[in-house]
Amino acid sequence: MDPLSLVPGVLKNEARAVARTLRAVDDRVPGSEAVLKALFPHTGRAYVVGITGNPGAGKSTLTDRLVSAYRARGQRVAVLCVDPSSPYSGGAILGDRIRMGRHSTDPGVFIRSVATRGHLGGLSRSARDMVRVLDASGADVVLVETVGVGQDELEITRTAHTTLVVMAPGMGDEVQAIKAGIMESADVFAVNKADRDGADSTIRDIELMIALGSETMVAASKSRGHVVHGSAVTSGAPASGHSASWTPPIARCVAVRGEGIDTLVGHLDAHRTWVETSEAGRARKEARLREEVREGLREALIEAATRALHAEIEAATHRVAERTSDPYTETEALLEAFRGGRA
Repeated sequence: MDPLSLVPGVLKNEARAVARTLRAVDDRVPGSEAVLKALFPHTGRAYVVGITGNPGAGKSTLTDRLVSAYRARGQRVAVLCVDPSSPYSGGAILGDRIRMGRHSTDPGVFIRSVATRGHLGGLSRSARDMVRVLDASGADVVLVETVGVGQDELEITRTAHTTLVVMAPGMGDEVQAIKAGIMESADVFAVNKADRDGADSTIRDIELMIALGSETMVAASKSRGHVVHGSAVTSGAPASGHSASWTPPIARCVAVRGEGIDTLVGHLDAHRTWVETSEAGRARKEARLREEVREGLREALIEAATRALHAEIEAATHRVAERTSDPYTETEALLEAFRGGRA
């Protein structure tokens, strides 16, 4: 089947067409890029929330509650669950129905699991493109729940408008968060399982790290004329009537009982407004798209160079392995050869 034939069905939000398109994009089948090009003009309307945090913090339960909250508003919701890969099949270990079974019969909810396939950073390589498919299908809100590997979740900021970091008391998350850089990627915090001992301490630790992080980043950026706070970066004066920076708020939640969800949704709404109306928020969006273009260019150049210089790369690898040359010299030579061949 020509993947382009699925485009009309995606735009009509036909579940089968959406599912097949997501599969084609995830597998990178021939023609999938043409589909993404055709769908792009129909994107840009969905609000994308990335949900991350260490395993055991209750991300899935919180995601389930957020789905219910947005559906209560009459909004269509799509959920992309990024799961660990099966070492045998490369497919997601956790299934869609296991995650949020009570939403499976709701036509206003679309849930899909996608495997990381060994990709670092907690997100599938194709997750960003899959979000675009869901956006084009008419979803009002796309929730992207990551693996929560706890080491490199910063990648989620390249996909989501708002990054929600979920933490829980008594899990050692505070120290781990500093190591992983999760704190710097957070737009909103949710302290889940807040009925447990240690919740107040966890919140105080987060508040302290936000304050210390703000002071450090602002001091480091003054010489460059930038204002940096949390995950927001902007240059010059703030837009009239809007803050140039964003201080991540903290919501206390007990997701299993639905407590604190309204407050959390309010924080997410506030950040969306900031992203859409402030100069800093617009600059962040543009920076995200710039990085996507650069990443696409890098991939295209590497693929083109690998195709054009296959024999030369093999010969260079052999010379380095034999210690008659070094990787740096060979890289320079390969780059010059590629430039010469395309001149």
